[in-house]
Amino acid sequence: MSVADSGPSGLKTFAGWLRTANARFAAWFNRVTPKGLYPRSLLIIVTPMVILQSVVAFVFMERHYNTVTRRLSAAVSQDISAVVALYDVLPKDKELSALRRIAWRNLGLNVAVLPPDPLPPPGPKPFFSVLDSALSREIGRRVKAPFWIDTVGRSNLIEVRVKMDDAVLRIFAQRNAAYASNSHIFLLWMVGTSLVLLTVAILFLRNQIRPIENLADAAEAFGKGRDVENFRPRGAREVRRAAVAFLEMKRRIERQIEQRTTMLAGVSHDMRTILTRFKLELAFLPEGESEALKKDVDELQGMLEAYLAFARGDPGEQAALTDMSELIEDLRLNAERDGATATASFMGPPLVEVKADQLKRCIGNLVNNAVRHAGTVAISGNRDARWLIVTVDDDGPGIPEEKREEVFRPFLRLDDARNQDAGGSGLGLSIARDVARAHGGDVTLADSPMGGLRATVRIPV
Repeated sequence: MSVADSGPSGLKTFAGWLRTANARFAAWFNRVTPKGLYPRSLLIIVTPMVILQSVVAFVFMERHYNTVTRRLSAAVSQDISAVVALYDVLPKDKELSALRRIAWRNLGLNVAVLPPDPLPPPGPKPFFSVLDSALSREIGRRVKAPFWIDTVGRSNLIEVRVKMDDAVLRIFAQRNAAYASNSHIFLLWMVGTSLVLLTVAILFLRNQIRPIENLADAAEAFGKGRDVENFRPRGAREVRRAAVAFLEMKRRIERQIEQRTTMLAGVSHDMRTILTRFKLELAFLPEGESEALKKDVDELQGMLEAYLAFARGDPGEQAALTDMSELIEDLRLNAERDGATATASFMGPPLVEVKADQLKRCIGNLVNNAVRHAGTVAISGNRDARWLIVTVDDDGPGIPEEKREEVFRPFLRLDDARNQDAGGSGLGLSIARDVARAHGGDVTLADSPMGGLRATVRIPV
């Protein structure tokens, strides 16, 4: 029963099977093909060339080579049959030197008359030989007497023996007269030109794809907060347009950050002036009456510094090689000075190119949160070929799973676990995530093996 006879349900089943097969083939093809632009582009050029040359070689070997070999074998077979026929008509009692002379001079064959011994047993036939099959077939069509043929030897001659009534004719013919011997020249030319074209294609593709790789490296470096040095538009017109757009975007972002930093510096200066004036005025008040106001002013100044640090983000700091093991050890000592029990460990090469002050603030905010709400803190770092991972574990109350993304919002504080009585401006996690993302990474929260909260900083290196 065909698919059409099975009705709509059969068509739906066949369509579902077809989609599944297509999805599996696409997944397999995506898995086995290279992922980079350069090898994919090279594959696009090499694959059609290999297919084309395979088809051309097959057509040549199947049509030209076989046809020419059959025709040459037919010509040699005709010459051999002519020698056999001439031997039959010549008187047997006369000298056969005339036969040998005519065969050599006119046909290029070396003829010898042997005693009438049995023919040698048939030798092993080559597995793939157009010459052997074609010559045997043509001789069998033209010579009715028993014959023996040897085309397997490495010499330039072909030996044919024909058993006559009173003798055995041994005939030697030139091998290149029976088959197309110049086919390797065509194959060598084809392979040589292909290698030249592939070399040109590889060099051309390399020069065309290098600007794309440079653009990707520049965008990745800028995304990690690093300087983009010695980058300028190169390559094809479309790649140049993308590079120019990237540089223009980079300039706009830097100009916006610079304007925001300048504005925040002015706001910070003005507000610090007012706070300083408040402190001077409070200094002239009686000690008992100004204590609460001084505390409020100090708290206001701390919150102002936190807000400005969150908004500013220290964009002017340059990335440099930083010893992460020392940075984590400094954070451990700070946590112990704040009264917590802290441990620190680091695995892998410690030198990482990061913005040290920003990253220390990022991890420091996570450590301060852990110290504020827990008694034991564990700081661990790990660096491999691709990532720098720093985890901060504590044994505090933790944060509910459904609220772990909300706590990264600015000014948000949880009343149950991270309450306002513990102090803080609600910007610690926001600043930490902004710093991590400025390095091209992120900050995530999860359950800690210690029973509290685990904060993980993951940054590409």
